[in-house]
Amino acid sequence: MPETGYAASMADSMGETCRILTHRQRCVGWLVCLVLGAIVAVTTLAQQSVNQALVLTLDDSINPATRDYVERGIQRAESIDAELLVIELDTPGGQVESMRRLAQTILAAKVPVVTYVTPSGARAASAGTYLLYASPVAAMTPGTHLGSATPVTLGGGAKEGADEDTNDQAMRHKMIEDAVATIRGYAERHGRNADWAEQAVREAANLSARDALDRNVIDVVATDLEDLMAQLEGKQVTLEDGVTTLSTQGIELVREAPDWRTSLLSFIANPTIAYGLLLIGFYGLVFELASPGTLVPGVIGGISLLLGLFAFQVLSIDLTGLGLVLLGLAMIVGEAFLPSFGALGAGGIAAFVIGSILLMDEANSAVAWPLIGGTALVAAGFLLWGVVRLMGVRRRIPLTGREELIGADAVALGDFSAGRGKVLLHGERWQARSEAGIYKGDKLRVTALEGLTVSVEPASVPPTSV
Repeated sequence: MPETGYAASMADSMGETCRILTHRQRCVGWLVCLVLGAIVAVTTLAQQSVNQALVLTLDDSINPATRDYVERGIQRAESIDAELLVIELDTPGGQVESMRRLAQTILAAKVPVVTYVTPSGARAASAGTYLLYASPVAAMTPGTHLGSATPVTLGGGAKEGADEDTNDQAMRHKMIEDAVATIRGYAERHGRNADWAEQAVREAANLSARDALDRNVIDVVATDLEDLMAQLEGKQVTLEDGVTTLSTQGIELVREAPDWRTSLLSFIANPTIAYGLLLIGFYGLVFELASPGTLVPGVIGGISLLLGLFAFQVLSIDLTGLGLVLLGLAMIVGEAFLPSFGALGAGGIAAFVIGSILLMDEANSAVAWPLIGGTALVAAGFLLWGVVRLMGVRRRIPLTGREELIGADAVALGDFSAGRGKVLLHGERWQARSEAGIYKGDKLRVTALEGLTVSVEPASVPPTSV
């Protein structure tokens, strides 16, 4: 009995100890959870309290690819609720349509856009000047410049002066006035010097960073991004939905470099590259159809054609010009399969050249003349070669068929009776007839063929001419 009582006492003591330990473990566990939760909350609040600025780099011409890159950057800045977006700009200019669409995106952005011309030696020429004026904040690094905003046409167009005809003068005047109205609108939106903006368009004027600041063309001259952020602290900027005050103290700069999509689009959106891809794609498919099973021309042609059409989708093109280019190529190829003594080929070359000239937007994207001329010359060379070959084939003596037998040599197999007999012709026995006397072994010449009977004459008789 005593032993039993002792065992029960020990069991109660151990149970109590376990309950005490379990309680302590629970307390420790809850304490750990509370600490971890506090750490997570503090970290989240700290992250939320740190403002972010998304930084993009635009150091190329303003084209559909760079426009897409900046537009996607603005969308990302809005999605992460960034304090502002900085575009580090260094551009010689670019396409008018791409510049206008990008300026519209900047003006409608919900996040303040800061266009910053950097590094030292960079420029915001031509279309870059319009983007500076369209941005809520315009900044430059010492040693940079902007201006030369006069619109020009590439790939042709009349020159200024006495030789410029009335239509060219009218077109140029319309372009200048449209550009002036556009840039003055940007300037008035943000309270900048609209008169100098007009001067940059009409006279291609330029300004250095310090002069631009003194003349109220830009808002800030900063040596680097840190200096820029320090100067923007507390600055009020005008957005589409109202005025906002920038808070840039301790701001975190997050760089968003161009991705592979931008690089690829920038390459193929070049009008000359897109034009070349279209030609490669078309002829690749033609070669594949002419020799089914080769595969390589078909694969290369299909990929090139799709890339070319994708590039034309983002470029400003004339659909009539594209149709004439495709029609011209089809007619040039058709000349090889349906010989027309050059009619199809000549028409195809004419349609191809005219379509190439009309294809691109004349304001910015005219296809390079050497490429058009070179392609047309190559097509004309093949056409001339094909016509010469065709004429040679027509003059060639037939090697088979009825025509080949006329003038062929034969040998009499026996004496002809009543003007009829048999001859050996091409190793075969033929029925023959002749008005002359023919004897066995005589060498003969075929003069006509009627059914399975040939007309012959002695080979010594000169052939008659018609």
